[in-house]
Amino acid sequence: MLTGKIALVTGASRGIGRQTAITLASYGAFVIVNYNGSKDKAEEVVSVIKENGGDAASYCCNVADYAAVEGMMKDIVKEYGALHILVNNAGITRDGLLMKMSEADYDVVVDTNLKGTFNCIKHISRQMLKQKEGRIINLSSVVGVYGNAGQMNYAASKAGIIGVTKSVAKELGSRGITVNAIAPGFVVTEMTDAMPEDAKKQVADRIAMKRLGKVEDIAELAAFLASDKAGYITGQVICVDGGMSI
Repeated sequence: MLTGKIALVTGASRGIGRQTAITLASYGAFVIVNYNGSKDKAEEVVSVIKENGGDAASYCCNVADYAAVEGMMKDIVKEYGALHILVNNAGITRDGLLMKMSEADYDVVVDTNLKGTFNCIKHISRQMLKQKEGRIINLSSVVGVYGNAGQMNYAASKAGIIGVTKSVAKELGSRGITVNAIAPGFVVTEMTDAMPEDAKKQVADRIAMKRLGKVEDIAELAAFLASDKAGYITGQVICVDGGMSI
């Protein structure tokens, strides 16, 4: 389904990004596993991909750094000749109520989640326009759709990604480039593993399907959106949340 395609997944050393990298590779893509501080975990993802018959490489870059992202994209195009699939997954949280939230905690979340998405799209868009081909998949969140107390900074960044998705889809669509967003709900990751069991139960009770999602649920949708089968889908925000946002 993705044989011959070059893919970059940001923040791919763990969680949804990790599984997305593995899934894209399982469908034939060569995957660049981006990471910022977790080299060992990123290399482990590369090893898993290769052990399962795929191919991948790791690349260290802080997506919040405009110049560093420009360098990463140039290196990828120079090394592999193209970049067909970009999955903007890198993201962080610094939760807290508005009255107690520091400027630093607001800035670092927006810089990583939202500006990081801008940086990556900005620095690869010219190459994708030249190719007349590209799939950009941005990871938003249901929190960006309906908000969440104690996560104003995170919600702002993820809502911003929705705006970016719709706007860039309009700008690039005529050149064969699709831009879509996935808005996951609560998914079983290291982050949710740290939640108390009663908190997990409260969350599950708010979900129509009464359970948390799996990283595979997100990764498989990303693979579909990256494929030719989704060639006429663009500017969409798809909630994968078990019915939490309905």
